[in-house]
Amino acid sequence: MAEHGGAPDGQALDEVVRFTSELIRIDTTNRGGGDCRERPAAEYAAEALAGAGIEPTLLERTEGRTNVVARIEGTDPSAGALLVHGHLDVVPAEAADWSVHPFSGEVRDGVVWGRGAVDMKNMDAMILAVLRGWARQGVRPRRDLVIAFTADEEASAEDGSGFLADRHPELFEGCTEGVSESGAFTFHDGAGRQLYPIAAGERGTGWLRLTARGRAGHGSKVNRENAVTRLAAAITRIGAHEWPLRLTPTVRAALTELAALYGLDTDLSDVEALLEKLGPAAALVEATVRNSANPTMLDAGYKINVIPGSAVAHVDGRFLYGTEDEFRATLDRLTGPDVDWEFAHREVALQAPVDSPTYARMRAAVEEFAPEGHVVPYCMSGGTDAKQFSRLGITGYGFAPLRLPEGFDYQALFHGVDERVPVEALHFGVRVLDRFLRTA
Repeated sequence: MAEHGGAPDGQALDEVVRFTSELIRIDTTNRGGGDCRERPAAEYAAEALAGAGIEPTLLERTEGRTNVVARIEGTDPSAGALLVHGHLDVVPAEAADWSVHPFSGEVRDGVVWGRGAVDMKNMDAMILAVLRGWARQGVRPRRDLVIAFTADEEASAEDGSGFLADRHPELFEGCTEGVSESGAFTFHDGAGRQLYPIAAGERGTGWLRLTARGRAGHGSKVNRENAVTRLAAAITRIGAHEWPLRLTPTVRAALTELAALYGLDTDLSDVEALLEKLGPAAALVEATVRNSANPTMLDAGYKINVIPGSAVAHVDGRFLYGTEDEFRATLDRLTGPDVDWEFAHREVALQAPVDSPTYARMRAAVEEFAPEGHVVPYCMSGGTDAKQFSRLGITGYGFAPLRLPEGFDYQALFHGVDERVPVEALHFGVRVLDRFLRTA
């Protein structure tokens, strides 16, 4: 059995495009509240794995919300296993807003179109293409690989990675690290540089439900205990709050490497000034130098001339690694005595080392196929299934490599209209992922 070296064959490059297109055609829209059915996509992935001689296990907490897990034995039993995971669900898409039907999987002018093309059926397809290529070539990785295709990432993950971590931890025995979405993509800085950010951290998720209580009454009467007024005041304070700068180790490393790359002073005593000097590259870090809380939903009243006794708002909160206590205390102060708040959904912030052998191997794999690029660490402003898998002691990285042309706004296409991915980006991703996983 081959262990190292080599490269993906032409069939793998063809399959990654076909798999991406065909997975997109399987509508796995997750509308929240359990309204999703990933099973057809899970069966598709399981069949592709079985075709490579890999035995998949299908697991469900809820009927139709299917996950796929498989293990590939490595050549070094002393090495910790690596989890390679991708989710099968996608966010909703309104067909009338798109240039092509969002579930057509159309391949046009060297681009694959459709919901999931970047988030993240492309990575699912890369994983399948690499593993099937290995089966044809007789390749075995250095360390055990645990492959997981999950349900429900676009909502609570209760039917997906949360269910797997809580109810089937034995399937991930020995896993010390994991890789998944949102990393190693081309970021063009507008000045000719190509950056390849690898995610080594995530902000925590703090989705909040605010409830204001008051005295119900007639809309024509003076009411000093108006729940709507109390709620409006609280969300105004939250929306206007200036969160203080807080630099995690990953963000500090990102700023230091970017400053050095641009020939700037690496003194981080004035982060705002540094961000301004970085120009477009600041977008990689500016959302992760502080916590955030954005009001997103309001619900109050049932008739225009009735003052309701309660009012509810929802806030999308995110907090950096090590700052959750500060986040909670700040919300206590901003909501005030007349508004209660609770977590509607909470998940931890993550931190991964950027000086690990695994990070170095990811960097080397990207640089081999994109020697003109500059690999830098970054922290995701949002979150992934790595949060749930961290319950098992698995350190997560974002590594779904894509080489993208200038003007291709990759990050804007996450959950956006006309989501798409170039065929050449998929080919690059297969080559880089293949090289990394062989020796990871």
